[in-house]
Amino acid sequence: MNDHQAESRYEVPPPALTGSVWAIFKRELGQYFVSPIAYFVAFVILLIMGLAFNAYLEIWKDQRTTASAPALVGFFVSLMVFMAPLLTMRLLAEENREGTIELLLTMPVRDIDIVLGKFLGAWAYYTLLLLVTVVYQLILASVAQPDMGAAIASYIGAWLYGGASLAVGLMFSALTENQIVAGFLGLSALMVMFQANTFALSISDPNLRELVRALSTGTHYYRSFANGIVRLEDVLFFVFVMAGALFVAVRMVESRRWR
Repeated sequence: MNDHQAESRYEVPPPALTGSVWAIFKRELGQYFVSPIAYFVAFVILLIMGLAFNAYLEIWKDQRTTASAPALVGFFVSLMVFMAPLLTMRLLAEENREGTIELLLTMPVRDIDIVLGKFLGAWAYYTLLLLVTVVYQLILASVAQPDMGAAIASYIGAWLYGGASLAVGLMFSALTENQIVAGFLGLSALMVMFQANTFALSISDPNLRELVRALSTGTHYYRSFANGIVRLEDVLFFVFVMAGALFVAVRMVESRRWR
């Protein structure tokens, strides 16, 4: 790829946070609609969610219990442990491998603009996938009359959880030039974070056990959002995970200016 071709991929405007982020955001969001991996992720998620929804309706028809709207959203959240690394592994690793990150760094764009633009593009694509699942809630509401307030709370949690997962995946994408390595590291980290509450059961020290539980993304989602409750502490947890992961990613991009 020559410099002219690489430069045409971005067309970054003069320095301005919103302008630079917007240009990169549009480009990254557009890439998801031509990426086979993104279509694969969407296909797998919607196929599994469709099968799960059908099974859920069959169980509800047999037992006639109160339908739980957050249950389907919680299932979607669990899938993101595997899918988020696939959506983020190329974001910066591909730029590092092809050398286009160096071209970006010579443009009038800040390191934080690059990271934010790519992150917001991934989060926007994730948001679209999440919104597609609303159709299951509408069908469920027409036949089972579930608590829609609880459904809204669960969607807020799923949106924040997805943002945190994508930020962690992006951080590992910034650490390497190999997309497979980035995906594996992201998957490993998200799995540990999701299952931290389970790991905590084997810890004898109560203080350390509570600390590990407090770092569990699964705990922060399922103890509140999945129960129809929006807690400020859980919202802040996911915001801090996003901020921390993106901060590391920005520092990794910044370090390339000195190589």
